[in-house]
Amino acid sequence: MRRVSVVFILILGLFVAFSCSKFRKIEKNPDWRVKYEAGLAYYAKKDYYRTSILFEQILPIVRGLPEAEKVQFYLAYCQYYEKMYLLSAEQFKSFFETFGRGTLSEEARFMYAYSLYKSSPGPNLDQSESIQAMTSMQDFLNRFPNSKFKDQSIEVIYTVQQRLERKGFDNAFQYVRMRQYKAAIVAMDNFQKNFPDSKYVEESFFLIVQSKFLLAEESVPSKQRERYLDVVQSYKNFIDRYPDSKFLKEAERYYVDSNSKLTTLKSTNS
Repeated sequence: MRRVSVVFILILGLFVAFSCSKFRKIEKNPDWRVKYEAGLAYYAKKDYYRTSILFEQILPIVRGLPEAEKVQFYLAYCQYYEKMYLLSAEQFKSFFETFGRGTLSEEARFMYAYSLYKSSPGPNLDQSESIQAMTSMQDFLNRFPNSKFKDQSIEVIYTVQQRLERKGFDNAFQYVRMRQYKAAIVAMDNFQKNFPDSKYVEESFFLIVQSKFLLAEESVPSKQRERYLDVVQSYKNFIDRYPDSKFLKEAERYYVDSNSKLTTLKSTNS
């Protein structure tokens, strides 16, 4: 059994050495057509690394030739499959700018936006690339409303929208954690304006009630009456909108405590 394993490893090693030797000969061949045909063969075998090496070499040579379209298109896909998404985005963009009238232009435009989407980070990081991906995908849908990529495009836009909502809510909630209640109120209000249909809007209304109450608690006496009144009004806005909210009991506590504080302040000032 051990001898069989050793023989297998030796055969595999010889095969790899032969493959590398064969590729080096192709790579050094001065005839771009040899590299072109070999690149297509490697691509068919999903050997995107070798394809990209050969196609990068011949791309400047074939510009203006019929083969240029396929070389640049496959090169973009090689970079995509190798998970170099920003490079693939640039290649797909360069492709549809060069071959805008070709049959592959639609797919290249979609893959440009999709590559940007794949390169974008999770919701806890900067979302500039996510926004660019969503904008590019929307531009694609505007240009090709009946595209075969329509469902994927809509899914990308929805996913990025969800990611941006989460990022916006987390940023606003961070002010609550840091006890910066004035900033939290402004941030939650802006979140509601930016994402009026978000699943986090209900919680943001509650957090405004909470932040206003905690701000009133920390305020100097001369500002407390005005701020407790603000809590009462925000509570009313909240229950009008979400009468069955899961945050109702806690919000009601802030409302009751605020009214109690207002009564105390009134008797003290009388």
